Amino acid sequence: MSPRKRYRSTQGFSLLELLIVILIVSIVYFVGFDGIEMGKPKPKALTPMTLKSTIVSSDFFTGEGTFMCIDKCRSCYFRPDISSAFKAYPDAIDLGELEVYTLDAQDALVELEYGRYQDEKICLLVDFYPNGSSTQLIVKNETASYFLPGFFDEPQTFASLEEAKDFWLRNATAVSEGGEFY
Repeated sequence: MSPRKRYRSTQGFSLLELLIVILIVSIVYFVGFDGIEMGKPKPKALTPMTLKSTIVSSDFFTGEGTFMCIDKCRSCYFRPDISSAFKAYPDAIDLGELEVYTLDAQDALVELEYGRYQDEKICLLVDFYPNGSSTQLIVKNETASYFLPGFFDEPQTFASLEEAKDFWLRNATAVSEGGEFY
């Protein structure tokens, strides 16, 4: 074999060949993985049972804030403090059309009316405080009634508003008589 042919057979890829391969691999990568997000999974839809845990673990929560829903609880907003503007909640919402209740001084259920925001009726308003607590509420949608605790307990599901109210009262009595809370 002549030295010229031997040199040609041991030579590597040309610069042009390498650029073409890199271009083809890049195109396949961007076309194939364009819609796939690696890393952090998308949060599940916000429900009455996951409301507090989802908000508290979200990126926009900084230790306190106000969560508000309008338009029959199809659009929700969050603000980190009283002086900030509300920003749209970015993830899926599955709250249903809510009725929101609290207990008055005589332990009777009182449906809350919050007013309006952007000319829409506010259907839910929950405050989150720096000590880890939040507004304690009973919410009802077409599926069930839910007790949303103010402190450390998990939300509970009930078949009726009265069952949720009874749980609230039992829970409040147990905490105040237990002495561990104070």
